[in-house]
Amino acid sequence: MATIHVDGKEYEVNGADNLLEACLSLGLDIPYFCWHPALGSVGACRQCAVKQYQNAEDTRGRLVMSCMTPASDGTFISIDDSEAKQFRESVVEWLMTNHPHDCPVCEEGGNCHLQDMTVMTGHSFRRYRFTKRTHRNQDLGPFISHEMNRCIACYRCVRYYKDYADGTDLGVYGAHDNVYFGRPEDGTLESEFSGNLVEVCPTGVFTDKTHSERYNRKWDMQFAPSICQQCSIGCNISPGERYGELRRIENRYNGTVNRYFLCDRGRFGYGYVNLKDRPRQPVQRRGDDLITLNAEQAMQGAADILRQSKKVIGIGSPRASIESNFALRELVGADNFYTGIAKGEQARLQMMLKVLREGGIHTPSLRDIESYDAVLVLGEDITQTGARVALAVRQAVKGKAREMAAAQKVADWQIAAILNIGQRAKHPLFVTNVDDTRLDDIAAWTYRAPVEDQARLGFAIAHALDDSAPAVDGLSQDLQGKVDVIVQALAGAKKPLIISGTNAGSMEIIQAAANVAKALKGRGADVGVTMVARAVNSVGLGMIGGGSLEEALDELESGAADAVIVLENDLHRHASAARVDAALAKAPLVMVVDHQRTAIMDKAHLVLSAASFAESDGTVVNNEGRAQRFFQVYDPAYYDAKTVMLESWRWLHSLHSTVNNRQVDWTQLDHVIDAAIAALPQLAGIKDAAPDATFRIRGQKLAREPHRYSGRTAMRANISVHEPRQPQDKDTMFAFSMEGNNQPSARVRRSRSPGRRAGTPRRHGTSSRMKWAGNCATAIRAFVCLKRPPADWSTSRRCRPASRRKRANGELRRTTICSAAMSCLSARRCSRAGCLSRTSS
Repeated sequence: MATIHVDGKEYEVNGADNLLEACLSLGLDIPYFCWHPALGSVGACRQCAVKQYQNAEDTRGRLVMSCMTPASDGTFISIDDSEAKQFRESVVEWLMTNHPHDCPVCEEGGNCHLQDMTVMTGHSFRRYRFTKRTHRNQDLGPFISHEMNRCIACYRCVRYYKDYADGTDLGVYGAHDNVYFGRPEDGTLESEFSGNLVEVCPTGVFTDKTHSERYNRKWDMQFAPSICQQCSIGCNISPGERYGELRRIENRYNGTVNRYFLCDRGRFGYGYVNLKDRPRQPVQRRGDDLITLNAEQAMQGAADILRQSKKVIGIGSPRASIESNFALRELVGADNFYTGIAKGEQARLQMMLKVLREGGIHTPSLRDIESYDAVLVLGEDITQTGARVALAVRQAVKGKAREMAAAQKVADWQIAAILNIGQRAKHPLFVTNVDDTRLDDIAAWTYRAPVEDQARLGFAIAHALDDSAPAVDGLSQDLQGKVDVIVQALAGAKKPLIISGTNAGSMEIIQAAANVAKALKGRGADVGVTMVARAVNSVGLGMIGGGSLEEALDELESGAADAVIVLENDLHRHASAARVDAALAKAPLVMVVDHQRTAIMDKAHLVLSAASFAESDGTVVNNEGRAQRFFQVYDPAYYDAKTVMLESWRWLHSLHSTVNNRQVDWTQLDHVIDAAIAALPQLAGIKDAAPDATFRIRGQKLAREPHRYSGRTAMRANISVHEPRQPQDKDTMFAFSMEGNNQPSARVRRSRSPGRRAGTPRRHGTSSRMKWAGNCATAIRAFVCLKRPPADWSTSRRCRPASRRKRANGELRRTTICSAAMSCLSARRCSRAGCLSRTSS
């Protein structure tokens, strides 16, 4: 720690930070453009000038750039010095000489860091009266718009795209005050992480083209904290809604998961929520006709049919929440619940869970992955199956340059010096796959081979690391030489990381990864293992348990079950369409609960229209066992009274209650969570994934809408001039309104309330979150409590040549697990009853 003096006040800060980051972390305002906490400092914009003094007696001082000045102990600076303020105002004026000043038509308006900084510096009058420099814009593809004339040359875009994400098709061209940031020619940006340019850019050069098609200002959109549904990593997002449509998705900072960046699939892949052909009302098939029902008719009709059925089975889904899968399990009974996952995939998922539970190996968070110094990826093309992990691996590989710079006492934020010292130095990365991967460009060695041979390579590495691991016969001399190289790199690393998962379609790949990790741990290495699953809640569904999809189809084909309920699952994705269709054709009743129109609906006798993640609340468990809650962004029935879309768990529990002629027990989300924990103790951690519905700040719910939200009274004017009451949310701590708490105190800001959107006083752009993402902000944190005893070796037929393969018993010892994930505000609870406000720890 270091003591610095700012405008006569003394503060304790992290001495490893620069002055800009230290002051922002304290909540002090210094305008800036080029600095970014993930990209470091380059001093390009000269906007963050402050006056630095030699000591307390010095009254003259000198101007320094706070982003390029270390927060050394005993530093004296002034932010409010008149010379520093005048200099900062002049810098903004220089940067704005060629800017088009098109805020009223710019899509970044109201969400613009340039606007924030211009207002903060006091620049309000334009003196430049000459012809402005202009550029030709480029077509960068279907997701990102390009308006180069708004550029202020902060270099953030190329520093992120080229230096951080390793993109190759975006650069800077020109010199002096005539530089151009773009591609060599028009064309779609090739990086899977190009969408982050929208938030990295402090102006409106790069904007979200999908949002442009249905545009609204930021203050006119309704937001709620949510979790990306596109893969098993569980990145935190903030979806924005207007008029019953999702308009955009923004990154939501989580210090242990995605931090500042998303992949393009997570950012732009929300269009399915807005599809016009989604089921929006319950539908019953009568002969060749489809009859639209209301909620009561749907419940009564379904209950009558279920009462007549001799056996009802339920098919769950890895894309449905914990609550929905549990509700289906309660309706049909544990013995009649099936996961909806193919038998082979389910076996791999259980093996993955066994490794995580009983392997005795640390499972790193997404942020922790960046700290490892040797990485082996076995069988997973993680750029396609868990893209955000791939971006973290890229940072891990670059850690070699940071180590070299640290040895020369170069601060971690001195990114230009780090790149100069490191040049092309990288930590070793080894990748095996059946084809080329997007990580091959930074890999020390890539191995393209059938999955069986990849597994044999993994077992060979484990045996070379530890003689007690199962041996592998029949490796070629050349391949054995590569094994020796990998072993040398992994054994010489302080923190080696092994990455694998279920997507390769091989049980042996997972076993091989576990063996390599165990061998490294036996050598005393601080080893980590990361497993990538297939869907957003695959791990959560695996913890609930149940039969495989093939077993469910067997029940239908044999006639043992005469009714089936399919929950949010396109079964054609997990089994052959011919077999699925044949099995469903034998069932007198097929009920589908889903928010998307699938081929399975064509076979259904009754369809219950479910709500998507944007219209419901629920809990999912990511690939590391972290339970995270997503919250409803809007109520679709507010815009169309004919819409009947309920959470899947609400449909299923209502049906359960109707069948048994009793009152509905689960009237809010917390009731489902409590019931799930009581029935399945391994899910105890989901209770603490977020505060419950009683959470309040200053006695108020948290507002989903900004306090400047406009036009609400006119939204339904075409239906009625009378504005109806806003929907009432009894499931969460949020309100469908601008009424409620939307200006948290400093204490709450520092604890990163889950309802906190980007934006603080005087800061409305996406860069505003950086003010609270520093050392004194805890961010949203989660704790995965896994008991990991030492495990036995996994053995496999892949250890032997194909001619001598035998199945070996590779069972691991079982133990109890708390698969908890506490992602709440901080570590300590307020002692006041019902209050979950917390302080940072």
